[in-house]
Amino acid sequence: MPTFSSQDIPDLRDQVIIVTGGNVGLGYETIRQLSPHNPARIYLAARSKDKATKAIKDLQEVSPAGADIQFLQLDLALFESVKAAAAEFLSKESRLDILVNNAEIMMTPEGLTKEGYEIQFGTNVMGPALFTQLLLPTLRETAKINPQTRVVMLASAAHVRAPSDLYQFDELRTTAPHRHTTARYTTSKLADIHYAKALAEREKRVKIIPVHPGMVATNLHHASTGRFLKPFLYTAGWLFATPVEKGALSQIFAAASPQAKSGQYYGPVGKEESGSKLAQDRVLQEKLFKYVQEQLAGHVETIQ
Repeated sequence: MPTFSSQDIPDLRDQVIIVTGGNVGLGYETIRQLSPHNPARIYLAARSKDKATKAIKDLQEVSPAGADIQFLQLDLALFESVKAAAAEFLSKESRLDILVNNAEIMMTPEGLTKEGYEIQFGTNVMGPALFTQLLLPTLRETAKINPQTRVVMLASAAHVRAPSDLYQFDELRTTAPHRHTTARYTTSKLADIHYAKALAEREKRVKIIPVHPGMVATNLHHASTGRFLKPFLYTAGWLFATPVEKGALSQIFAAASPQAKSGQYYGPVGKEESGSKLAQDRVLQEKLFKYVQEQLAGHVETIQ
Protein backbone atom coordinates (compact mmCIF):
# COMPACT_ATOMS: atom_id res chain seq x y z
CA MET A 1 0.00 0.00 0.00
CA PRO A 2 1.51 3.35 -0.96
CA THR A 3 2.07 5.94 1.72
CA PHE A 4 1.05 9.42 0.69
CA SER A 5 1.16 12.85 2.27
CA SER A 6 0.87 16.41 1.03
CA GLN A 7 4.64 16.41 0.51
CA ASP A 8 4.16 13.71 -2.14
CA ILE A 9 2.01 15.88 -4.40
CA PRO A 10 4.00 16.22 -7.64
CA ASP A 11 4.68 19.40 -9.56
CA LEU A 12 1.41 20.38 -11.28
CA ARG A 13 2.96 23.09 -13.45
CA ASP A 14 0.68 24.35 -16.25
CA GLN A 15 -2.16 22.09 -15.15
CA VAL A 16 -5.79 23.19 -15.01
CA ILE A 17 -7.97 21.69 -12.27
CA ILE A 18 -11.67 21.71 -11.35
CA VAL A 19 -12.85 20.78 -7.85
CA THR A 20 -16.61 20.66 -7.34
CA GLY A 21 -17.93 21.65 -3.94
CA GLY A 22 -14.65 23.45 -3.35
CA ASN A 23 -15.95 26.06 -0.95
CA VAL A 24 -16.06 23.80 2.11
CA GLY A 25 -14.85 20.55 3.65
CA LEU A 26 -12.95 18.03 1.53
CA GLY A 27 -13.21 20.15 -1.61
CA TYR A 28 -11.78 23.23 0.08
CA GLU A 29 -8.97 21.20 1.61
CA THR A 30 -8.20 19.55 -1.73
CA ILE A 31 -7.76 22.97 -3.33
CA ARG A 32 -5.70 24.22 -0.39
CA GLN A 33 -3.25 21.35 -0.65
CA LEU A 34 -3.01 21.29 -4.46
CA SER A 35 -2.65 25.06 -4.79
CA PRO A 36 1.03 25.41 -3.77
CA HIS A 37 2.17 22.88 -6.39
CA ASN A 38 2.19 25.27 -9.35
CA PRO A 39 -1.03 24.53 -11.24
CA ALA A 40 -1.95 27.18 -13.78
CA ARG A 41 -5.50 27.54 -12.44
CA ILE A 42 -7.92 25.85 -10.12
CA TYR A 43 -11.64 26.31 -10.65
CA LEU A 44 -13.69 26.19 -7.46
CA ALA A 45 -17.09 24.97 -8.61
CA ALA A 46 -19.99 25.63 -6.24
CA ARG A 47 -23.62 26.72 -6.10
CA SER A 48 -23.17 29.85 -4.00
CA LYS A 49 -21.06 32.66 -5.43
CA ASP A 50 -20.88 34.39 -2.04
CA LYS A 51 -19.61 31.28 -0.25
CA ALA A 52 -17.19 30.49 -3.06
CA THR A 53 -15.83 34.04 -3.09
CA LYS A 54 -15.20 33.90 0.65
CA ALA A 55 -13.51 30.50 0.29
CA ILE A 56 -11.26 31.82 -2.49
CA LYS A 57 -10.32 34.81 -0.34
CA ASP A 58 -9.49 32.50 2.58
CA LEU A 59 -7.45 30.20 0.34
CA GLN A 60 -5.47 33.10 -1.02
CA GLU A 61 -4.74 34.32 2.50
CA VAL A 62 -3.44 30.95 3.73
CA SER A 63 -1.40 30.40 0.55
CA PRO A 64 -0.54 33.80 -0.97
CA ALA A 65 1.82 32.24 -3.52
CA GLY A 66 -0.67 29.54 -4.48
CA ALA A 67 -2.55 28.98 -7.69
CA ASP A 68 -4.92 31.31 -9.50
CA ILE A 69 -8.29 30.19 -8.10
CA GLN A 70 -11.46 31.08 -9.97
CA PHE A 71 -15.15 30.58 -9.25
CA LEU A 72 -17.26 28.37 -11.48
CA GLN A 73 -21.02 28.47 -10.90
CA LEU A 74 -22.34 24.91 -10.66
CA ASP A 75 -25.48 23.33 -9.26
CA LEU A 76 -25.30 19.58 -9.85
CA ALA A 77 -29.04 19.20 -9.27
CA LEU A 78 -29.79 21.23 -12.43
CA PHE A 79 -28.70 19.97 -15.85
CA GLU A 80 -29.02 23.53 -17.15
CA SER A 81 -26.46 24.68 -14.57
CA VAL A 82 -24.14 21.75 -15.31
CA LYS A 83 -24.17 22.52 -19.03
CA ALA A 84 -23.67 26.23 -18.40
CA ALA A 85 -20.70 25.52 -16.12
CA ALA A 86 -19.08 23.27 -18.71
CA ALA A 87 -19.66 25.86 -21.43
CA GLU A 88 -18.20 28.65 -19.29
CA PHE A 89 -15.13 26.58 -18.48
CA LEU A 90 -14.57 25.60 -22.12
CA SER A 91 -14.87 29.22 -23.20
CA LYS A 92 -11.86 30.02 -21.00
CA GLU A 93 -9.67 26.92 -21.15
CA SER A 94 -8.35 24.55 -23.79
CA ARG A 95 -7.05 21.97 -21.33
CA LEU A 96 -8.26 20.17 -18.22
CA ASP A 97 -5.84 17.94 -16.34
CA ILE A 98 -7.77 17.04 -13.19
CA LEU A 99 -11.51 16.95 -12.52
CA VAL A 100 -12.39 16.17 -8.91
CA ASN A 101 -16.10 15.34 -8.61
CA ASN A 102 -16.17 16.05 -4.89
CA ALA A 103 -19.55 17.74 -4.31
CA GLU A 104 -22.42 15.71 -2.92
CA ILE A 105 -25.46 15.87 -0.70
CA MET A 106 -25.99 13.41 2.11
CA MET A 107 -29.14 11.90 3.59
CA THR A 108 -31.44 14.79 2.74
CA PRO A 109 -35.25 14.87 2.90
CA GLU A 110 -37.30 13.51 0.00
CA GLY A 111 -37.11 15.57 -3.15
CA LEU A 112 -36.62 15.69 -6.89
CA THR A 113 -34.20 17.49 -9.14
CA LYS A 114 -35.61 19.74 -11.85
CA GLU A 115 -35.21 16.87 -14.31
CA GLY A 116 -37.25 14.63 -12.00
CA TYR A 117 -34.57 12.40 -10.47
CA GLU A 118 -34.57 11.41 -6.82
CA ILE A 119 -32.65 14.31 -5.29
CA GLN A 120 -29.65 12.40 -3.95
CA PHE A 121 -29.27 10.24 -7.06
CA GLY A 122 -29.71 13.26 -9.31
CA THR A 123 -27.19 15.40 -7.45
CA ASN A 124 -24.62 12.74 -6.58
CA VAL A 125 -24.73 10.65 -9.76
CA MET A 126 -26.48 12.28 -12.71
CA GLY A 127 -25.00 15.76 -12.27
CA PRO A 128 -21.37 14.61 -11.93
CA ALA A 129 -21.81 12.11 -14.78
CA LEU A 130 -23.11 14.84 -17.09
CA PHE A 131 -20.35 17.25 -16.06
CA THR A 132 -17.74 14.57 -16.71
CA GLN A 133 -19.15 13.64 -20.10
CA LEU A 134 -19.26 17.27 -21.23
CA LEU A 135 -15.61 17.73 -20.28
CA LEU A 136 -14.28 14.38 -21.52
CA PRO A 137 -13.31 15.62 -25.01
CA THR A 138 -11.09 18.27 -23.43
CA LEU A 139 -9.71 15.80 -20.91
CA ARG A 140 -8.82 13.44 -23.76
CA GLU A 141 -7.03 16.18 -25.66
CA THR A 142 -5.13 17.11 -22.52
CA ALA A 143 -4.12 13.48 -22.02
CA LYS A 144 -2.11 13.70 -25.26
CA ILE A 145 0.30 16.06 -23.52
CA ASN A 146 -0.26 14.87 -19.94
CA PRO A 147 -0.73 11.09 -19.56
CA GLN A 148 -1.70 11.64 -15.91
CA THR A 149 -4.94 13.45 -16.86
CA ARG A 150 -7.77 12.09 -14.75
CA VAL A 151 -11.26 12.25 -13.28
CA VAL A 152 -11.77 11.54 -9.57
CA MET A 153 -15.19 10.37 -8.42
CA LEU A 154 -15.87 10.71 -4.70
CA ALA A 155 -17.67 7.65 -3.37
CA SER A 156 -18.28 6.56 0.23
CA ALA A 157 -17.57 3.56 2.39
CA ALA A 158 -21.28 3.82 3.27
CA HIS A 159 -22.05 2.20 -0.10
CA VAL A 160 -21.86 -1.12 1.75
CA ARG A 161 -25.25 -0.23 3.27
CA ALA A 162 -26.97 0.08 -0.10
CA PRO A 163 -30.17 -1.99 -0.35
CA SER A 164 -29.88 -5.39 -2.02
CA ASP A 165 -32.76 -4.70 -4.44
CA LEU A 166 -30.62 -2.14 -6.17
CA TYR A 167 -31.39 0.05 -9.19
CA GLN A 168 -35.14 -0.10 -9.53
CA PHE A 169 -34.81 2.36 -12.39
CA ASP A 170 -38.44 3.46 -12.39
CA GLU A 171 -38.12 4.69 -8.80
CA LEU A 172 -35.11 6.85 -9.66
CA ARG A 173 -37.59 9.27 -11.24
CA THR A 174 -39.60 9.47 -8.00
CA THR A 175 -38.84 10.64 -4.45
CA ALA A 176 -38.59 6.93 -3.50
CA PRO A 177 -40.74 7.60 -0.42
CA HIS A 178 -40.63 3.95 0.68
CA ARG A 179 -36.83 4.17 0.96
CA HIS A 180 -35.16 5.63 4.03
CA THR A 181 -32.95 8.60 3.22
CA THR A 182 -29.91 6.51 4.17
CA ALA A 183 -30.84 3.92 1.53
CA ARG A 184 -31.23 6.65 -1.08
CA TYR A 185 -27.82 8.08 -0.19
CA THR A 186 -25.97 4.76 -0.15
CA THR A 187 -27.55 3.81 -3.47
CA SER A 188 -26.17 7.00 -5.01
CA LYS A 189 -22.69 6.32 -3.64
CA LEU A 190 -22.66 2.75 -4.95
CA ALA A 191 -23.79 4.12 -8.31
CA ASP A 192 -20.80 6.49 -8.30
CA ILE A 193 -18.47 3.50 -7.94
CA HIS A 194 -20.24 1.56 -10.67
CA TYR A 195 -20.27 4.51 -13.03
CA ALA A 196 -16.59 5.30 -12.50
CA LYS A 197 -15.50 1.69 -12.95
CA ALA A 198 -17.62 1.26 -16.08
CA LEU A 199 -16.31 4.48 -17.59
CA ALA A 200 -12.73 3.48 -16.74
CA GLU A 201 -13.17 0.22 -18.65
CA ARG A 202 -14.18 2.18 -21.75
CA GLU A 203 -11.85 5.16 -21.46
CA LYS A 204 -8.48 4.70 -23.17
CA ARG A 205 -6.72 8.00 -22.42
CA VAL A 206 -8.08 9.52 -19.22
CA LYS A 207 -7.75 7.90 -15.80
CA ILE A 208 -11.10 7.45 -14.03
CA ILE A 209 -10.61 6.86 -10.30
CA PRO A 210 -13.29 6.24 -7.63
CA VAL A 211 -12.23 6.90 -4.05
CA HIS A 212 -13.69 7.16 -0.56
CA PRO A 213 -12.24 9.34 2.21
CA GLY A 214 -13.27 7.27 5.22
CA MET A 215 -14.93 8.90 8.21
CA VAL A 216 -13.96 12.56 7.98
CA ALA A 217 -15.11 15.44 10.17
CA THR A 218 -17.01 17.54 7.60
CA ASN A 219 -20.19 19.57 7.56
CA LEU A 220 -22.06 16.79 5.75
CA HIS A 221 -22.37 14.80 8.96
CA HIS A 222 -24.19 17.66 10.63
CA ALA A 223 -26.31 18.54 7.59
CA SER A 224 -27.65 15.04 7.08
CA THR A 225 -31.15 14.07 8.21
CA GLY A 226 -30.84 10.30 8.47
CA ARG A 227 -32.92 9.42 11.52
CA PHE A 228 -30.78 6.45 12.52
CA LEU A 229 -27.42 7.38 11.07
CA LYS A 230 -27.25 11.06 12.00
CA PRO A 231 -26.75 10.52 15.76
CA PHE A 232 -24.04 7.97 14.97
CA LEU A 233 -22.32 10.30 12.52
CA TYR A 234 -22.48 13.18 14.99
CA THR A 235 -20.89 11.10 17.75
CA ALA A 236 -18.36 9.49 15.43
CA GLY A 237 -17.50 12.91 14.06
CA TRP A 238 -16.39 13.98 17.51
CA LEU A 239 -14.75 10.75 18.63
CA PHE A 240 -13.34 8.94 15.62
CA ALA A 241 -13.41 11.08 12.48
CA THR A 242 -10.22 11.97 10.68
CA PRO A 243 -9.50 15.71 10.56
CA VAL A 244 -10.32 17.11 7.14
CA GLU A 245 -6.65 17.95 6.48
CA LYS A 246 -5.83 14.23 6.53
CA GLY A 247 -9.19 13.05 5.24
CA ALA A 248 -8.74 14.93 1.97
CA LEU A 249 -5.53 13.03 1.25
CA SER A 250 -7.52 10.11 -0.16
CA GLN A 251 -8.90 12.15 -3.03
CA ILE A 252 -5.69 14.16 -3.34
CA PHE A 253 -3.85 10.87 -3.86
CA ALA A 254 -6.39 9.93 -6.52
CA ALA A 255 -6.11 13.38 -8.10
CA ALA A 256 -2.34 13.76 -8.18
CA SER A 257 -0.37 10.58 -7.51
CA PRO A 258 1.14 8.86 -10.56
CA GLN A 259 0.59 5.60 -8.64
CA ALA A 260 -3.21 5.94 -8.79
CA LYS A 261 -4.60 3.46 -11.32
CA SER A 262 -7.62 3.98 -13.53
CA GLY A 263 -10.64 1.93 -12.50
CA GLN A 264 -9.23 1.04 -9.10
CA TYR A 265 -11.39 1.90 -6.10
CA TYR A 266 -9.27 3.46 -3.34
CA GLY A 267 -9.76 4.04 0.38
CA PRO A 268 -7.58 6.00 2.82
CA VAL A 269 -4.89 6.69 1.82
CA GLY A 270 -4.15 5.13 -1.54
CA LYS A 271 -5.33 1.72 -0.32
CA GLU A 272 -6.71 -0.49 -3.06
CA GLU A 273 -10.13 -1.81 -2.07
CA SER A 274 -12.70 -4.01 -3.76
CA GLY A 275 -15.78 -2.51 -2.17
CA SER A 276 -18.90 -4.45 -1.27
CA LYS A 277 -20.15 -7.54 -3.10
CA LEU A 278 -22.63 -5.31 -4.92
CA ALA A 279 -19.84 -2.92 -5.89
CA GLN A 280 -18.09 -5.85 -7.60
CA ASP A 281 -21.23 -6.91 -9.51
CA ARG A 282 -20.45 -6.16 -13.17
CA VAL A 283 -24.01 -6.91 -14.29
CA LEU A 284 -25.32 -4.18 -11.98
CA GLN A 285 -22.44 -1.94 -13.02
CA GLU A 286 -23.30 -2.27 -16.69
CA LYS A 287 -27.03 -1.76 -16.09
CA LEU A 288 -26.34 1.42 -14.15
CA PHE A 289 -23.91 2.75 -16.75
CA LYS A 290 -26.32 2.02 -19.61
CA TYR A 291 -29.15 3.77 -17.76
CA VAL A 292 -27.11 6.89 -17.01
CA GLN A 293 -25.71 7.16 -20.52
CA GLU A 294 -29.17 6.82 -22.04
CA GLN A 295 -30.47 9.54 -19.73
CA LEU A 296 -27.62 11.88 -20.65
CA ALA A 297 -27.55 11.26 -24.40
CA GLY A 298 -29.47 14.32 -25.56
CA HIS A 299 -27.82 16.63 -23.06
CA VAL A 300 -24.22 15.86 -23.96
CA GLU A 301 -24.85 16.59 -27.64
CA THR A 302 -25.97 20.13 -26.83
CA ILE A 303 -22.44 21.30 -26.01
CA GLN A 304 -20.27 19.30 -28.40
